[in-house]
Amino acid sequence: MLLLHGLWMPSACMAWHARRLRRAGFAPEFFGYDTVGGGPARAVPELAEALREPADIVAHSLGGLIAVRALEREPGLPVRRVVCLGTPLAGSAAATGIAQLPVLRRFLGRSARLLRRGCQAWDGDAELGMVAGNSGRGLGRFFGDFGGSSDGTVAIAETRVPGLADHIVLPTSHSGMLLSAPVSRQVIAFLLSGRFDHGR
Repeated sequence: MLLLHGLWMPSACMAWHARRLRRAGFAPEFFGYDTVGGGPARAVPELAEALREPADIVAHSLGGLIAVRALEREPGLPVRRVVCLGTPLAGSAAATGIAQLPVLRRFLGRSARLLRRGCQAWDGDAELGMVAGNSGRGLGRFFGDFGGSSDGTVAIAETRVPGLADHIVLPTSHSGMLLSAPVSRQVIAFLLSGRFDHGR
């Protein structure tokens, strides 16, 4: 199992979930990549190479887009399930807003285009689940018009695309997902069954 971090984050930001996953019997490993200087052009082929053996993926934010791109690029990769945490698969309004500001756009680096456009739909073999948040605390809301509930960085609407195996909304912010016990429980539920536990 591979854990992917999001924009501007180190691999260590996924450590809390890694501990919970180990307790549940999984063997998570971190996949680190340069979100700004390298971007998808470097991260996608590197991830594809790391997925030659059967694996599941848990990915936060931009990491989910990187995972989907890798699976689109090489649809034969032996990935069974992917859990995205607050990933703007439909494109990020916040990233679009930041990209329009000359002083800030460089902070998106080579990931800007993927963040702005997203992936729009999923039709791969892997089961793809999405955990979205509705606690709108985050700087992203100052840069994009979400037009509805959000986790403060990504709108719930931006996490919905055709082809998802399941989708769940939890009371968490975008960064709060990284330290959330309810999120971790839902990740484990999806990895085990391909569905979230909507009764929790």
